Amino acid sequence: MRANVAFQGMGKDFWAHVRSLSQTLGYTARGAGSIKVPSFAEVIGGMEKLDLLSDHLVQGGKPTAYAEKLLAYFAFRADVLNNTVQHQLMDKVAAKAMYERLLGLQKYKLAASMNKQKGDKKQVAYLTAMVNMLIEANAQGIDYDHDPRQLTTITKDGKPLRTLARRVDGAFPSAVNPVAVWEIKEYYHTTTFGSRVADGVYETLLDGMELEEMRLETDVEVEHVLVVDAHYTWWDCGRAYLCRMIDMLHMGYVDEILFGKEVEARLPGMVAGWVEKTQQRKAVAKVVLPDQTSLL
Repeated sequence: MRANVAFQGMGKDFWAHVRSLSQTLGYTARGAGSIKVPSFAEVIGGMEKLDLLSDHLVQGGKPTAYAEKLLAYFAFRADVLNNTVQHQLMDKVAAKAMYERLLGLQKYKLAASMNKQKGDKKQVAYLTAMVNMLIEANAQGIDYDHDPRQLTTITKDGKPLRTLARRVDGAFPSAVNPVAVWEIKEYYHTTTFGSRVADGVYETLLDGMELEEMRLETDVEVEHVLVVDAHYTWWDCGRAYLCRMIDMLHMGYVDEILFGKEVEARLPGMVAGWVEKTQQRKAVAKVVLPDQTSLL
């Protein structure tokens, strides 16, 4: 999923309203198992509850253009999560079946990654494995870093320009001067929603803020992708965090979020774009040496 252009380029004050009102009014509709869409009256009531002004939201008893934009975004966020995202998320049975189907399509050089759990919960990390399989199948032979053991670094003139604070889960083609980086959040065997799961969302936000600063200050862009799955974890327990992901996408801190089954539909085309950028970069980097005989 990429951002809806109708909500791109909004100022940070807009997202401050979204966050404050979501916190105060609630992200989910209690008892309905769905994402909440606040009414105009609820928005005004939320501002009053926060002891904040609402003059910019109401004029002549009607919502201003700013308020209309807020209401439209809340409606969009709820619609995309309620009617699309929740149906893209898989459980461990569906993920295993998809993994085994992709595994049978061709031979892969990279062995399947295992999750970090123990005992009966120790299984193939299905989402990570599928991401790696789909990238390998569409990388046109270009090697990439499926498990960077170093911080992502952008260089210029042989010197570090920016180095991210965290290690990402993958980089194309390398953790040094990548055209794209990605993070994977899969929790198929998790039975509770703890702080570790929540922290994963904020880690992605940190990376996105660093990449935004680099883009604005140096004009260097690195595509930032978030890949998430596990219906129980994210939909049954963490719908508020799915809202935060959609917010983060539209704030420009990630370029695309792949929810569950979307990896198969979207990754091949995305990788084709990464291959093209990598090849263009290599072409530009070629230096034609002068005829050495002319120097004798």
